[in-house]
Amino acid sequence: MASPRKLSHIVLQTNHRREMIDWYCTVLGAEILYEAERISFISYDDEHHRVAFLDPGPLTERQPDAAGLNHVAFTFGGLDDLVGNYQRLKEVGIRPHRCVNHGVTTSMYYQDPDHNQVELLVDNFATAVDGQAYMRGRSATDKNPVGVVYDPEALVARVRDGLRIEELASIN
Repeated sequence: MASPRKLSHIVLQTNHRREMIDWYCTVLGAEILYEAERISFISYDDEHHRVAFLDPGPLTERQPDAAGLNHVAFTFGGLDDLVGNYQRLKEVGIRPHRCVNHGVTTSMYYQDPDHNQVELLVDNFATAVDGQAYMRGRSATDKNPVGVVYDPEALVARVRDGLRIEELASIN
């Protein structure tokens, strides 16, 4: 059986299309590639679109306790990129609501204008094989299956002091 090669894009249905476009372009460093009356497409890399925004007309506001997508995640190339993006977003008033070292990743969680969670992360392992081995080695009785909450300013300072990515995998 063939499996997909990658996750291509996400489409968010929203009453706040302009705010969502502005927020995602700011957070991801993306640009608008196409816009029409009720749909817009943005990308931050060579993909024809990574995130689309659909406004079909008035929608019921999303309830925080409703079933649905919990979050979407975007991976940065390294600690310097993650920390640099955190600092850039902080300067424009966008701050994470939670930062967690999951062992396999170091993550910052934000909320977009529709209150969807957006995880910005860096992989803590050099290869996907190492990351998968870490996940397979976990058990249902692990003391902390979710991860360790951290202060993003402390991470910035540690990266400035020479923190290596390999050190993050052992924190959890």
